Amino acid sequence: RGWGLRKMAAAGAAARVGRGLRSALCYGQPRGSRVGGRLLCPGSCGGGAPAVAVAAASSRPATGEEERYCIELVRKRDYEGFLCSLLLPAESRSSVFALRAFNVELAQIKDSVTQKTIGLMRIEFWRKAVEDIYHDNPPQQPVARELWKAIKRQNLTKKWLMKIIDEREKNLDDRGYRNISELEAYAENTQSSLLYLTLETLGVKDIHADHAASHIGKAQGIVTCLRSTPYHASRGKVFLPLDICMLHNVSQEDFIRHKQEQKVKDVIYDVASQAHIHVEHVSFSSLAEVCIILML
Repeated sequence: RGWGLRKMAAAGAAARVGRGLRSALCYGQPRGSRVGGRLLCPGSCGGGAPAVAVAAASSRPATGEEERYCIELVRKRDYEGFLCSLLLPAESRSSVFALRAFNVELAQIKDSVTQKTIGLMRIEFWRKAVEDIYHDNPPQQPVARELWKAIKRQNLTKKWLMKIIDEREKNLDDRGYRNISELEAYAENTQSSLLYLTLETLGVKDIHADHAASHIGKAQGIVTCLRSTPYHASRGKVFLPLDICMLHNVSQEDFIRHKQEQKVKDVIYDVASQAHIHVEHVSFSSLAEVCIILML
């Protein structure tokens, strides 16, 4: 119910601010044009947002093309992240959209290439781009330039950006996680790192907040793995932890063939329970406001 209320609040705010307006929804396109697209998590992210929602993502009267590009990229590929970003303070919103767009650019590499070599080349582009950004020489690419602006505004930590890049590079190997610890490590280096950077855009530097971000990021990563299982299974791939699958005598074929046996449900339950454990580790009483932001 809480997620539903947040989603309704964000969509309502977007509609009120942007009613009657149309934004240029793609870098370099004129106003009034339309851009199609699909969600990163098919069938699970709630469908497309109205074009007017983009207008709510910035409090400034005129939004630059690069910022609009990032907003629309997040709207199409990370719809939940798009809605949640609308609820952030105006002074942080542009930076968070840049960070989420950066994350989307890296996340979609794996599914957009047929050869690992091509994927490695794209990963290397972003690694060099981050290095150049910290030398005040960003490449002429809209997400990279918005990321450069965010780093200049809030002095974001380079280490977290590099962790995301390095982990996405490892993930190009296209193999399942051997155990739940490998999945947690992946989630820590991607989702948690993104949350650490989000905290920095909010001016939050606190060990307890970082502790919350670590656990919430791991929970998000595990849940994302679960939610994407039907999509990956339709392509003949399964990324659920092998140790839990073996514990219940479940094979990859069981998921690919969409079997509904109890042992398959037990695997899902065990993996989901691990995400729940991470949520329980977060002290909501002492970090209520920060945790609410992170749980978005």
